[in-house]
Amino acid sequence: MKIVISDPKSGKSFQSELPKEREAQLVGKKIGDTIEGDLVGAAGYKLELTGGSDSSGFPMKRGISGARRVFSLTTDGTGFHANKKGERKRKMIKGNTYSSETMQINTKVVEAGQTPLDQLFKKDSVEEKK
Repeated sequence: MKIVISDPKSGKSFQSELPKEREAQLVGKKIGDTIEGDLVGAAGYKLELTGGSDSSGFPMKRGISGARRVFSLTTDGTGFHANKKGERKRKMIKGNTYSSETMQINTKVVEAGQTPLDQLFKKDSVEEKK
């Protein structure tokens, strides 16, 4: 499972891989729940779950209960952005509960810790050879 941590203050986001043994702690949580940052390697942080996507790439939506996939008639927002006023489309959407099928979890920082996220999630610098 991949975890994407967004920091609203800096505008940056950081990606981390969650170990298999810790995935069970997120199963059953819903969008809007708060988790401790220790779970993903961000000690002292509190993170709010904001969404995600499943193994097939379908996005999660707050208004659909459960961990199921449904065809939802959407007007705008998660999974569909209308080009014309009044446009609607039936799209496959995943529910608001995290399950073992969830492949990406999106979070945002609610309460910051001592160490900046830049230091916790250092990017390996890769030099491009020409």
